[in-house]
Amino acid sequence: MPTVPSFRKMKHNPDLLKNLPADFLAGHDKLSREQAGHLRHFHNLATQRDGEWGVMGSQDPGQEWLDAYRYQLATMAYAAGAAHFHRLPALRSIFQSLLSGLIHKMLRREVWGYWFLTSHSGKFVDPDIKRLRQPWADPVVKENIMYSGHLLLMVSLYTMLFNDDKYNQEGALTFNWSPIFWGMGPEKFSYTRESLQKAILAEMEREKWLGVCCEPNCIFIVCNQFPIIAMRYNDVRDGTNVATEVLSKYTAAWEAKGMAGPNGLFISWYSPKQDTKRPALDLGFTAWGTAFMNAWNPLLANETFQAQSIGFLTRADHDRISINRGPVAFAIRELAEKKGVDPYSLSTMQKARDIVASNPTTGEHREPFPRPMFGYILMAMSELGDESKLAGLLNHVDRFFQPTWQNGGLYYPVNAEQYDKDGNWTEVEPFTGNGAVGYARLTVLGGQRKMWEEPWSAEQVSRAPHISGIDLGSGVDFLRGCWDESHQAMVVTMRTWDQTEKFVRLENHNLPVGTYGVYRNGVLTETKFVDRPGDTLEVYVRVEGIDFDLVLLKA
Repeated sequence: MPTVPSFRKMKHNPDLLKNLPADFLAGHDKLSREQAGHLRHFHNLATQRDGEWGVMGSQDPGQEWLDAYRYQLATMAYAAGAAHFHRLPALRSIFQSLLSGLIHKMLRREVWGYWFLTSHSGKFVDPDIKRLRQPWADPVVKENIMYSGHLLLMVSLYTMLFNDDKYNQEGALTFNWSPIFWGMGPEKFSYTRESLQKAILAEMEREKWLGVCCEPNCIFIVCNQFPIIAMRYNDVRDGTNVATEVLSKYTAAWEAKGMAGPNGLFISWYSPKQDTKRPALDLGFTAWGTAFMNAWNPLLANETFQAQSIGFLTRADHDRISINRGPVAFAIRELAEKKGVDPYSLSTMQKARDIVASNPTTGEHREPFPRPMFGYILMAMSELGDESKLAGLLNHVDRFFQPTWQNGGLYYPVNAEQYDKDGNWTEVEPFTGNGAVGYARLTVLGGQRKMWEEPWSAEQVSRAPHISGIDLGSGVDFLRGCWDESHQAMVVTMRTWDQTEKFVRLENHNLPVGTYGVYRNGVLTETKFVDRPGDTLEVYVRVEGIDFDLVLLKA
């Protein structure tokens, strides 16, 4: 355990400047108000009383649809993980607490209890079924990768980022199935990170390495991307080579089967019993899938998304991009091919809408509820696009999705209207409004690929300078948080979300031995020592509603 020394104060070291250069922080990017707002919204949702879900309420009461709690929680976890990895790597306890809270919610029965009914199967997913299957409550033992894959990535991401094996302890992932008035008594299903991965691998093998089923008899390409990424993180952690072996079999299986349909989009799903593919009717699953497939197959992900996004994106204004539903997008493609028009122009989109409106045969298949297509496309653009197009989509979000601030958190409320009278996309569901927009803002271009190529090792995390002893429950938002190796400086920028005054303690760990100047808003206010490796340097600061910069600079 690190020792906590009694720090010696002294007169200012002559090697320390009295004031930092005005441009000292210029090379350290700072979170925007919106980015900080997304993180606080995640915190607000993760710290609700168990049983309360607030603005996360999904369209389907049975948690079967694509905006279910599990998808929202997982997306928030991936957003927070990306923010920590790429933007605020020194703020360990902030993100450790946040991800732990999201995983806690993921283990609630409200999140996974849908599986007992879904496990019966049905005509929608298996048209040849004659009678329902015997159900089971364990949500990860078989099929259901739409839950187990996300859970595995959440706990594997946590393990990688924080060098903490708590989810690999016996019973760490426990599912308590205990309806009050039904059944023969409570049941409990317990897993660890390792045993959860083994269950998923067994299912992959059972389905001949095409992936694990989500709903019965439905293998979705997108849902199998998440456990593959988790396996890569676990390989680094455990000294194994599972991801490479799985991908060898997975890619061979899909090369033989074919991921894409006749329209070039990834198929929606594959039904192994009938050996049939459900064609995609829009960009949604292709966008969502390529956003994470880019981690391990950037060539396929980039080529697919760039080619298949044509028709689905319209330059609605000089700085704004809107999206189009499937029939309109395919009409745009046809116009571009036959008449050479610009597929991104507003006039082309308007012509395509007129064509679709006058020809009912081009109407799309109606699903039970709207899918989070804008959110999926945003996530893909944040990984595979460019800054201009991503900014265009986010500008559309802020102008047409009614940005709402609640207790310092930013989200976008549900709106069931798909378009306004001018043809601007206005539909928002909880997946996009609570999670996907935040993910797109908090990650970086190619972020999943970077994390795949260079995940943090246990040694890196154990040695890295970092801050602990505080979380977002302090009422403080953190806009910077990194160790500057070239200047030997810990850099933090913070402010309170509600404009009040807070006094907080920051515990700085793994700082190199030496003398440190403590700079508050660029001014040297005190000097402290780290006498021995492992010492914790504590700093107390007063934070208000305006940006406060703290720098610990080694002499």
